[in-house]
Amino acid sequence: MRTMYSKIPAFGTYSHADRMKHIERIARLMDSEFNIPGTKFRFGLDPLLGLVPVFGNLATSAVSAMLVLTMMRHGASGNVVVRMALNLVIDAVFGSIPIIGNIFDFTFRSNDRNVELLRRHYEEGKYQGSGRGIIAAVLVGLFAFLLAAGWATWHLVAWLIDAIAG
Repeated sequence: MRTMYSKIPAFGTYSHADRMKHIERIARLMDSEFNIPGTKFRFGLDPLLGLVPVFGNLATSAVSAMLVLTMMRHGASGNVVVRMALNLVIDAVFGSIPIIGNIFDFTFRSNDRNVELLRRHYEEGKYQGSGRGIIAAVLVGLFAFLLAAGWATWHLVAWLIDAIAG
């Protein structure tokens, strides 16, 4: 008797193509899943969730960081991981700026950029290394920055509300 679970491969048995499909699917959902009818403009959940102050940016940054960690576990070299992390830092820094950051999130698409970096890396046949130490340091720094940016945004909004109300 076959069930839907019989089609799911055992843990750790995914092929290179299966891993790339999984990573591409999540990146597309975050950055370019939807389009405005009649245009070529595409966007994903990242800019939509980014409209939720503080928590939206934290959630999208966490998903993006998990994608990079997944890519790292599957052979991205230290150089590629650093470039991917730099894309995340740029996205987090500019994306955390109120209003301007929301516009930036609709155009930058760090996850799609990172998938393209990984694809080129795989095509070159250089997917043997790992950037675990580097990525861990960058992710800790990114998380600290996001917490600080969230705290600052929260207090800026509170100050603006007090200034307008008072």
